[in-house]
Amino acid sequence: MKMTRIIAALAFATVPLTMSPAWAADTAAAAKPAYSTEDTDLGTLLDNAATKAILQKYIPDMISNPQIDMARSMTLKQLQSYAGDKLTDEALAKIDADLSALPAAK
Repeated sequence: MKMTRIIAALAFATVPLTMSPAWAADTAAAAKPAYSTEDTDLGTLLDNAATKAILQKYIPDMISNPQIDMARSMTLKQLQSYAGDKLTDEALAKIDADLSALPAAK
């Protein structure tokens, strides 16, 4: 009888580990920034006044280039291979830090 209680207690204790509560998914989504250099395409960043201001701060020459519209579907991380001198890891980290401070788009 005592062993049955122990087994039942162990089985009950593992239930929360195997089930994913809905609030856990909400917390994970809330922790992820709304914009990033790896996940957000350049067009989205350029079309939003707040994110465009961040790009203007770090890469003004790049975003004022007349050919920038050709890269709208790419992320800054993807563009790094073409413009590594402007989009260094350090520059992307600074842009990400500023982007993560912005509230999520509604």
